[in-house]
Amino acid sequence: MALIANLQYAWTLFVDPMHVARGWSLAEIQWAFSIFIATETWLTPAAGALVDRLGPRFGPGIAIVAGGLLVGAGWVINAYADSLTLLYTGAAISGTGAGAIYATCVGNAVRWFPDRRGLAVGLTAGGFGAGAALTVIPIRETIAIAGYAPAFLWFGIGQAAVLIAVAFVLRGPDQPVVVRSAARAQVQQSIGSSSTSQMLRSPAFWLLYVMFVGVSASGLMATAQLGPIAKDYGLSDTVMLFGASTLSVALVIDNVLNGLARPFFGGLSDRIGREKTMALAFTLGALSYWLLAVAGRSPWAFVICAGLIFFTWGEIFSLFPSTCTDTFGPKYATTNASLLYTAKGTSAFLVPLANVLKTATGSWEPVFLVAALSNVVVVLLAVIVLRPLRANQIRRARVVPMRTAGSI
Repeated sequence: MALIANLQYAWTLFVDPMHVARGWSLAEIQWAFSIFIATETWLTPAAGALVDRLGPRFGPGIAIVAGGLLVGAGWVINAYADSLTLLYTGAAISGTGAGAIYATCVGNAVRWFPDRRGLAVGLTAGGFGAGAALTVIPIRETIAIAGYAPAFLWFGIGQAAVLIAVAFVLRGPDQPVVVRSAARAQVQQSIGSSSTSQMLRSPAFWLLYVMFVGVSASGLMATAQLGPIAKDYGLSDTVMLFGASTLSVALVIDNVLNGLARPFFGGLSDRIGREKTMALAFTLGALSYWLLAVAGRSPWAFVICAGLIFFTWGEIFSLFPSTCTDTFGPKYATTNASLLYTAKGTSAFLVPLANVLKTATGSWEPVFLVAALSNVVVVLLAVIVLRPLRANQIRRARVVPMRTAGSI
């Protein structure tokens, strides 16, 4: 997961250099980001189905080898892309590879640890959220010294080589692992498993999908636009700490907090429940966007506000897969969680609209306020609509409460 993190979280470092070198507009370049996110998410059900079909011993390793090859190929194409068509092709290929790896790892985590599902998925997804923290500064220095194309080339080949080397360490449980004893816990999960077609007929799934889109779109906007935002605020190259610029410091802190958010809120949701944790996290997220809009123009304020955004956004990648598997069971978890994950791809096509709104208004503040409002709406959906919907689904599916120390 850490080895595919740069594909998303270091992207913002490449945007302005490509804009200067190729003359493409920021909106045109950001469509590559949207295509990457779309293929990384929309094609994951195919990868999940392949893993489920090949079985727990060999499916995960084969999927990661294939994903590693595609990730390397995509970044090599990006290095040599001299047209938008080629850039978009590289984004699609690398997104397909990253999606195969992401789906495999998350699908494995939700299967192994039913009584700590939120924490397990959070730790796994934390590798993706925080994985770029150690490499964003080297990537930025490589771009500054050698250009963006060599950075794409060298890091792409290096990451692919390691992915292929470690692929077959991963395996799944031979049989579905479920918690069978009733107790006092706040989280409920299904003993049985709904097939993918059954899940797609459930209103609870589609509500989760809409909520995922609402929060994901705001976070992806921050991920893709952080570099341009810092530049417009006059902070991009401002030296801040130990010779590092404000943007470099922000990227490191953001990636660390993004990674920490996933196990933190995932583990919290194991204790207090998924919907309550969603309400808490997304309320804090709305406040974070508002703070960046009204008080984020000094270096430290920018770093703190951006860090809070990433900390209150990253948890969706532990909360939503956990909630999905709680509700629809572990047998088809890789495929089912992958289908829910396609919501991230849907939300990616809203990211360029941030540039449109910023251009129309001449300011980033309206963009942040729209992001804050979307988080508030999702909070209301979680508390008022999702909770009773899931309760009905649970009642119909003959589930038992999950306890933190139950027998398996």
